[in-house]
Amino acid sequence: MSISKRYLFLFLLLIVFSLTACSGGNGAVAILPSPSAPAPTETLPPPTETPLPLAALVNGEPIFLSDFQAELERYKVAQTALGNQLDEREARRVVLDDLIAQTLLAQGAAEAGFVLEEATLQARIQTLSSQIGGPEALRAWMQTHGYTEESFRVALRRAIAAAWMRDKIISTVPQTARQVHIRQILLYNETVAQNYYRQLQAGADFDELAIRVDPITRGDIGWFPRNYLPSKEVEEAAFNLEIGGVSEIIQSEAGFHILKLLEVQEDRPLSPDALLTLQNRALADWLAQRRQQSNIEIRLE
Repeated sequence: MSISKRYLFLFLLLIVFSLTACSGGNGAVAILPSPSAPAPTETLPPPTETPLPLAALVNGEPIFLSDFQAELERYKVAQTALGNQLDEREARRVVLDDLIAQTLLAQGAAEAGFVLEEATLQARIQTLSSQIGGPEALRAWMQTHGYTEESFRVALRRAIAAAWMRDKIISTVPQTARQVHIRQILLYNETVAQNYYRQLQAGADFDELAIRVDPITRGDIGWFPRNYLPSKEVEEAAFNLEIGGVSEIIQSEAGFHILKLLEVQEDRPLSPDALLTLQNRALADWLAQRRQQSNIEIRLE
């Protein structure tokens, strides 16, 4: 028997001996009551993580308040650098609308099958790093603009997906369209406009009056397709004219218009400005429809 086991054996014998002595000397061994079992302790559930505050929830996808606040600060810095005066409420609306639009576009990209591989994201970051002057310069830029490495990757991933979906939407805009060539007499006083219209009805030459009002452009506003002009009333009147026809007085935010249709051409190539305008309209229409179909919860007070 080893020393440790022997000592343990002797120790147990001493306990038994002492218990026998306590029994009153009659040789009976006193039986101690079993020690009571310890009371069971309640097992507490593991603590749950405190959810991060949200600025909005877009179809179940969070826009975190911290990301919104950081983007708001970047927007304010940019507007201040441009010399623009800021209205706090308007700035908050613009930034939140932009974040919601990016999220909707990114979600649309995912539904359309777009997948951004981690290697592609990393390659984009490396390209940005090279363009800005190296990893240290990129980290300094992120710090200046309120990004952590994680938030920058999240924002870049969302921006890449949103840009892919934007390009997919605007690619549906055709390069040609039915267009009209219009000359106008634009006046800023209704009484003067009525005077010019009466002269036209009395047989005055439209082109001569247009030159009198605007000697530089001679009233020629060029070719344009539908959905190009800011005034729907002016545009609708232009497309309803016959070649050589003259419109009635049309009021818009710009003033009082009298139009003359010079030419019509089917499938005329769009000018760069017209193409960009139609692409922007297509994107705005997609976003408006998407917002209407989406579940968007604004959490900002």
